Amino acid sequence: MAVRQADVVLVGGGVMSATLGVMLRQLDPSLDIVMVERLDHVAHESTDGWNNAGTGHAGYCELNYTPESDDGDVTIDRALQINASFEESLQFWSHLVEQGKLPEPSSFINRTPHQSFVWGEKDVAFLKRRFEKLSNHHLFREMEYTESPADLAEWMPLVVKHRDPMQPVAATRIRHGSDVDFGSLTRSMVKYLQSTPNFELMLSSPVHYLAKRDNGRWKVRVKDQRTGVTQKLEAGFVFLGAGGGALPMLQKSNIEESKGYGGFPVSGQWLVCQKPEVVEQHDSKVYGKAPMGAPPMSVPHLDTRIINGEPALLFGPFAGFTTRFLKQGSVFDLFGSVKSNNLRPMLSVSKSNMDLTRYLIGEVFQSHSERVASLRNFFPDAKEENWRLQSAGQRVQIIKQAEGGGGKLEFGTEIVAAKDGSLAALLGASPGASTAAHAMINVIERCFPEKIKTDEWQARMKEMVGSYGQSLVDDEPLLRKVRERTLTTLKLG
Repeated sequence: MAVRQADVVLVGGGVMSATLGVMLRQLDPSLDIVMVERLDHVAHESTDGWNNAGTGHAGYCELNYTPESDDGDVTIDRALQINASFEESLQFWSHLVEQGKLPEPSSFINRTPHQSFVWGEKDVAFLKRRFEKLSNHHLFREMEYTESPADLAEWMPLVVKHRDPMQPVAATRIRHGSDVDFGSLTRSMVKYLQSTPNFELMLSSPVHYLAKRDNGRWKVRVKDQRTGVTQKLEAGFVFLGAGGGALPMLQKSNIEESKGYGGFPVSGQWLVCQKPEVVEQHDSKVYGKAPMGAPPMSVPHLDTRIINGEPALLFGPFAGFTTRFLKQGSVFDLFGSVKSNNLRPMLSVSKSNMDLTRYLIGEVFQSHSERVASLRNFFPDAKEENWRLQSAGQRVQIIKQAEGGGGKLEFGTEIVAAKDGSLAALLGASPGASTAAHAMINVIERCFPEKIKTDEWQARMKEMVGSYGQSLVDDEPLLRKVRERTLTTLKLG
C-alpha cells in the first residue's frame, strides 16, 4: 500500500485545525497539508453552532473569568488575557475577509451586545466592583454599568419585564460584543484551504493508528468508513485538534509530555426558542452567575444566536454527566482513557469532586418544567411550550498531575507539544474556539521555532495578526488602532 507523504497532518475538522491550516498556508504556501475528519462533514462536533455558546468569549460578560477573592476583591487578569486573545482572532478573521479568503462577515459574525446581569445585594455589589476594575483598563473602557430600571428596560426588555421591582438588580454592557457561528466560519476556512494547491481533506476517516518512526516522522493510519480502505499517511508534523477526541490520540502518540493527562467529560443541553415574536424582543447575550458547584461551562446565559443564517434564542447550557468524549463518541471513551500513568490523578480528582459529579447527575434528571423555571430567572414571562431541548456539544475538562502525585481538574484550554515540536494537541474547553488564533500561534511558535524566527514568517504573521509580538494588554494606542480596524472590517462597530 502506497504511503501518502505530507508535511502536515491536521486531525479533526474543527476550528482549531482549520485556523492552524490557514495560518500555515499563509506562512508557507508550499506546505503539503492533509486534514482528516472522522465525520462526513467538517465542524460538526464542538465547533458546530448548536454545540457551543458562540459568544466570541471576550471576557466582557462571562463572570467566571473575574473571580471574587475571600476579601471581596475581583481578579481581572484572566479576563484581560482572554480579551486580548479574542482580539487576535478578530484581527485574523479581518485579514481573511480583506483578502477575500472569507465571505461576507455577517455569514459568521454579527454584532450582539455582551451583557452581565445579576440580582440580590451581594451580587450587585460584586458586579459593581467588577465594572470599576475592568472599565479602568483600556481593553474594557467602553463597558457601561447600570442599576436603572429604565436603562435595563432598553438593554434587555425580556429580562426585566414583570420582574419584582423590589429586587436589587444590576447589569453591565459592551455594545460591540459579537455572536460567532464557529461552524460557518470553519466551513468557510476549509473551503478556502480546498481551493489551494497541496491540500487534501479526508472525510469519514477516523485515525486508527499513530506512531513515531525512527526517522522522526509520524505514521498515521486512517480508515475510510465509506469504502473500508485504509490509507497510510506520513508527516513531519501532526496536530491533534479533535476536541474531546484529542486526548485518546495524544495517549496513542506515547510522547513523554502526554503522561499523567486525563479527561473529565461534561455534556450540555440548551433550551431553544425560534418563535419570531419572542426572538425579535432580545438582541444580546446576557450572562449571569453560575450556581454553586457548577463547572464554568454551566454559567447560565440567554443568548441571541444566528446559526446558519437563522436567528434563535438559546438558554443554558444545562450540564450533565457522560462517559463520552465526543457527541458522536462511545460510552466507553472515559474508561478507555484510563492508563497506568494517569490513574492516580483521575482517582484523586474523582474523589475531590464528588459535589461536582452530583451536580452534573442532578442536571441530567431535571424535567422540562424545572429547566424553564431556571430560564425564568432571566426571562420571567417564558412559556414552556415556546422552548425545546437541544443537545449541545461534549466538553472534556483537563485532568493533570498535581504536585505530590495527586490530580487537578482544569477548566481552561492547554496545548501539549512534543519536545521536538513534531506533534501538538489542544486539550480542554472554554474559552476554546474564541481564542483559536492565539492558541494556534502558540502551536506554531513551539513546533516551528526556527521558521517563525525568519524575517519572512515574522512579516507574514504580522500581516495576519497586526499586533503579533506586542501586548494589547499593555499597549493602549495599539489596541485602539487594532480595534478600529476589526470593528469596521467585521461590521461590529
